Amino acid sequence: MAFSSRSGDTPPLAPETDGTRSKPRILARHEVARSRLFAIESLELRFANGAERTFERLTGSGNGHGGGAVMIVAMPDPDHVLLIHEYAAGFNDYALTLPKGLVDPGEDVVSAANRELMEECGVGARHIEPLVELSLAPNYMSHRMHVMLATDLYEKRLPGDEPEPLIVERYPLEDINGLLAREDFHEGRAIAALFIARDRMRSERVDDAWW
Repeated sequence: MAFSSRSGDTPPLAPETDGTRSKPRILARHEVARSRLFAIESLELRFANGAERTFERLTGSGNGHGGGAVMIVAMPDPDHVLLIHEYAAGFNDYALTLPKGLVDPGEDVVSAANRELMEECGVGARHIEPLVELSLAPNYMSHRMHVMLATDLYEKRLPGDEPEPLIVERYPLEDINGLLAREDFHEGRAIAALFIARDRMRSERVDDAWW
């Protein structure tokens, strides 16, 4: 939980009977800092039990990318997935992950996913469908990632904004444990996306076998 100040003693929480709570009331909000990509916002909150706290959260900087972001599980065949090696500034190292990017103004998530595939992997997809929406550190940010499943791929490259060409790796979808054993594969959203995609493909194989 993210808070930087406390107001008085915390009253005991009332017992829950239906699994729901009223959201805390926002008493005040102001911007703490801003960069080219991010802004930090401070929220003064009062909870239903009377407790007051100051929370800080990371928000977008209003750069026009209001449509969120996409992460793509691109499958060149029913057994493999495309992964990319890209520089991860947070770790100052290269990481293995799924292709992803922001949804540009005027784009829908399917168009954004196809564009990112062309820019990062040099392929497009004739079929793209949503798998799931994932959040990252919801205590600190409201960002959601639209995970898309892309199949029926074809060669197509578009220029992107990457500073260097990305290395694309084709990897067996069933061997997620092998990926987890690698030091360069650790992004939580990519891990979740691959498990979900693997279960989807297994389910489709069962349905095909049944019919």
